[in-house]
Amino acid sequence: QVQLVESGGGLVQAGGSLRLSCAASGRTISSYTMGWFRQAPGKEREFVALVRWDGGILTYADPVKGRFTISRDNANNMVYLQMNSLKPEDTAVYYCAADRAMIVRTSARGYDYWGQGTQVTVSS
Repeated sequence: QVQLVESGGGLVQAGGSLRLSCAASGRTISSYTMGWFRQAPGKEREFVALVRWDGGILTYADPVKGRFTISRDNANNMVYLQMNSLKPEDTAVYYCAADRAMIVRTSARGYDYWGQGTQVTVSS
């Protein structure tokens, strides 16, 4: 089992930045694809970004390309999401997720472990 805990969310003005962290415990995530998803009120959970187990593949949803950067530190079992130039439409609960399969996919269904989420609110 893998436990994931997100942190770093908060309230920020439009144009500002936040860095989300995801701390994994229970076992190493070094062989897992790690993803970030978000869910806004009244909307379905959507893909934000992912990083392959070795960092060799990075994928972003179109709305965040050029503004968000995903990274991982396998030695410390951590994953990060740097969010710049934030917009009010980025407001959501952000979730960290781990996929045991050694493939890269953006569907939330493929992910095996989830954190509890961290709230990000961007004011206009």
